[in-house]
Amino acid sequence: MIISMRPHATREEIEHVCERIREFGYRVHSIEGEERVVIGVVGMGDVTACLESLEATPGVERAMRISAPYKFVSREFKKEDSVIKVNGLDIGGDEFIVMAGPCSVENEKQIMETAEGVAKAGAQMLRGGAFKPRTSPYDFQGLELEGLKLLRKAKQATGLGIITEVMSDRDVELVAEYADCMQLGARNMQNFALLKTLGSCGRPILLKRGLSSTIKELLMSAEYIVAHGNPNVILCERGIRTFETATRNTCDISAVPVLNELTHLPVVLDPSHAAGKRSLVPALSRAGVAIGADGLIVEVHPYPEKAVSDGAQSLTLDGFRQMMRDLQPYIRLWKEMRSLETAAVA
Repeated sequence: MIISMRPHATREEIEHVCERIREFGYRVHSIEGEERVVIGVVGMGDVTACLESLEATPGVERAMRISAPYKFVSREFKKEDSVIKVNGLDIGGDEFIVMAGPCSVENEKQIMETAEGVAKAGAQMLRGGAFKPRTSPYDFQGLELEGLKLLRKAKQATGLGIITEVMSDRDVELVAEYADCMQLGARNMQNFALLKTLGSCGRPILLKRGLSSTIKELLMSAEYIVAHGNPNVILCERGIRTFETATRNTCDISAVPVLNELTHLPVVLDPSHAAGKRSLVPALSRAGVAIGADGLIVEVHPYPEKAVSDGAQSLTLDGFRQMMRDLQPYIRLWKEMRSLETAAVA
């Protein structure tokens, strides 16, 4: 259910409504705007009786049932777009955000050279894996704590925000100490123990769509994180598994506008994993900007032929610089459209 309070409802009225909700056995999750408070209601109980009671409660403008199975992340719960703050950046706001870096942190020279290169080219965040989920147990698994320390050193040198993957609920506290944003990879999208732990980690989460997951399943995973206390979730379309073999995955570009209709959460595109081929990354990146994504997360390596993972889909530093130059007309148009959308809502 959603309870929309009247504009400028008093604190006493809001607290009274929350107490009535709890009396019916539900949990409360509220979003406070400048003029209005919206209260989300989740749990098991007598919905009809609760709605009827709340509609008659002082300060309530409207009480309604949410039809979507995902409550807090739905457009029904919050009409305006959420803006997630990460290291001074507003993801989902008026700036198009580019996160770039290698699949894996390999050594100090590699990560420092990459960080300096992508920062000069215009990236605002550095991506790099310290813990790596690999299909084969014999592949490189990441530098773990050493990798996290190298990412911190790169941030200190460049000012770039750090996004890195967390694989286990046991590692959440450690990764949160070093990361500005924590990435939940496609293989862990439905790791429910990890999702619950990320709900209390105190860091924004970039949630990648699973290899064979529906959009509804992605949103339900986001709901786990938000329902457990963390509203700062960014969704990521990274390609899905289909019958096609020409690319590593199939880029579901339509997922971006679909998600923009269904949820208030920001949406970014991962063209690297969606294609699996370096040559296709710039075109998919342009498509991501044009179709309304809030940002990109791109794999970049100074020497892709020497990369221990995902070299075939990683742009060179020169390739990334060229792509960023080519993206600028698209980003300028994106900003104009975003400004018009903001004005229309206001």
